Amino acid sequence: MKVMLLAAGKGTRMLPLTANTPKPLLKVGGLSLIEHQILKLKAGGFTDFVINHAWLGLQIEQTLGDGSLHGVSIAWSREDEPLETAGGIVQALPLLGSAPFLIVNADIWTDFDFSVLRNALRDGGLAHLVLVPNPQHHLRGDFVLAADGQLLLPSQGSAATFTYSGIAVYDPALFAGVTERKYPLLPLLKQAIAQQGASGQVHNGDWLDVGTPERLHELDQRLLNR
Repeated sequence: MKVMLLAAGKGTRMLPLTANTPKPLLKVGGLSLIEHQILKLKAGGFTDFVINHAWLGLQIEQTLGDGSLHGVSIAWSREDEPLETAGGIVQALPLLGSAPFLIVNADIWTDFDFSVLRNALRDGGLAHLVLVPNPQHHLRGDFVLAADGQLLLPSQGSAATFTYSGIAVYDPALFAGVTERKYPLLPLLKQAIAQQGASGQVHNGDWLDVGTPERLHELDQRLLNR
């Protein structure tokens, strides 16, 4: 299974740290965020990567190269401007192939076992999302998970909501029909949910959206002191 690491965001919430450095290259515990991600995915058995980039993206490409330094293979999807999540994935589909693929945000920190996702899609499923308990900065959550593992919108269920972790498995068919160059992911997920083609699971372990300088510093100190 191929992995696409999403690394095209500008990281405006991280300013001024991202004025001259792309967010995925910010360091915690002595390694960049994206290198931590690659090593964890490699430990889970994933070695075939596609990485998109836009803002200062050549710095990421120059740092990681073809991936051989970390024992993986990297293909690059270069965006002259951020295409939003679905738009970036659609551009990269020729590199990802026709089989289901794993998507991971390059700017999260987690101890999630990626290996459990190799066969996560149900028969006929289009999407399988990893959810986490709602963090303090996103208490309203994103989705509800039914007892049978089906993903629901908050308006469809009375159970507690969870937050999308930035980790998912998608079938390329989810993106069929997307013709606009810039396109968000949520409308496609809503369609998949309406077709009962979206499932999910909850990760209760370590997870952090490294979205602000404060969270970056907190994580850096935690890793340096462990």
